[in-house]
Amino acid sequence: MTQTSKYNIGLIIYPNMTQLDITGPHQVFSFMPNSSIYFVWKNQEPVTSDRGLTILPNTTFNDCPPLDLICVPGGPGQVAMMEDNEMLTFLKKQSQNAQLITSVCTGSLILAAAGLLDGYRATCHWAFLDHLALFNVEVSNERVVIDRNRITGGGVTAGIDFGLVVVSQLLGEEMAKMIQLLLQYDPQPPFNTGTPENADQSLVKQVQILGKDLIKSSLSVSQKLTNK
Repeated sequence: MTQTSKYNIGLIIYPNMTQLDITGPHQVFSFMPNSSIYFVWKNQEPVTSDRGLTILPNTTFNDCPPLDLICVPGGPGQVAMMEDNEMLTFLKKQSQNAQLITSVCTGSLILAAAGLLDGYRATCHWAFLDHLALFNVEVSNERVVIDRNRITGGGVTAGIDFGLVVVSQLLGEEMAKMIQLLLQYDPQPPFNTGTPENADQSLVKQVQILGKDLIKSSLSVSQKLTNK
């Protein structure tokens, strides 16, 4: 930590990530007092998300200061990042002194590929839980999982819940509650289909078919990395 920043927060970005995995937590973290937020990538070229939103890094792997909080998003680009030596090396190095090592959605598979979830409980998007289980990880389908200094969130929209949990761990419940009220975070979805347990199985199959290529490639890389 520096004298000017109570927390250095590193939001790791990469091509074809899911932007809400990182912008949801960012919106929450941005209200943490006396903190610096870094969007971190290999270089400072614009990074385009899986749905076309462009995010500008403000530091690089080489120039990034020591981070107190690391947050890794998921998205289709996760598959390539699981085998990206620069990404994995950066995460391993920064995790040595970080206070919290975290992820949203399939970002936990990148942490697992770096060996940073060995022996921990963790979660990810429901369609990829069996991939995470191939690693030395105790898998949970909870929306947010805390295990010591690892905090992992479920798929995409769980990033806001995740962000509030992280704030409560660092700054206490009152600060997290204030941010929740400030954001008017009171989700009341129009349909009760947000989990495979609640959705019709026909709908679950449609989603699995829609994501079949990504699911297949993610499973293949997970099996390759774990020799399973």
